Amino acid sequence: MHRTTLRRLASATGAITLALGLAACGDDGGDSRPAAVETARNGDVFNRADVDFATAMIPHHAQALRMALLAQDRSLPDEVRALVDQVQAAQTPEVETMTTWLTDWGKDIPATSMDHANAGHDMDDMDDMDGMGGSAMPGMMSGEQMEELEDSSDADFPRLWMTMMIEHHEGAITMAKAEQADGRFPDAIALAESIAES
Repeated sequence: MHRTTLRRLASATGAITLALGLAACGDDGGDSRPAAVETARNGDVFNRADVDFATAMIPHHAQALRMALLAQDRSLPDEVRALVDQVQAAQTPEVETMTTWLTDWGKDIPATSMDHANAGHDMDDMDDMDGMGGSAMPGMMSGEQMEELEDSSDADFPRLWMTMMIEHHEGAITMAKAEQADGRFPDAIALAESIAES
């Protein structure tokens, strides 16, 4: 009798857990895969949406940092210089934070344009980053676009930089909204909210 009660309790608990996991998945416009919840060794509770967010946002931020690096030695209007400094100040620690999350969760850290730039590789190598392609991730510039920015004249650089950065950040907002809708890890959701607001 006691064993039967325990089995029923375990079965009910499993059903509740499954229901909560499916509810946390949210409606993302047709993708019906469940957002399975995982628990890391450090106690973090996260799901696939959190992993996807961090995995995509790290190279996305790295490209913005690469764009900021290209602006360092340029003569820029004060307003553009302030934006360059803001990108560096905000996104460098965010990359470090998301890298820590993926490490804690036992997930792979994605390659970034900064890794390849520091290793002396061509930016074109990043077009197929993680098999996603430069255009698969919202707001990512292609290798050709990055070369265009790098090779632009001092007169053209500020406008081109701002135009690309607007598109880049619109892509970040798209990814942030997906995390807010489908994520489970509170710190990732908070970061997504911050990205969308800022």
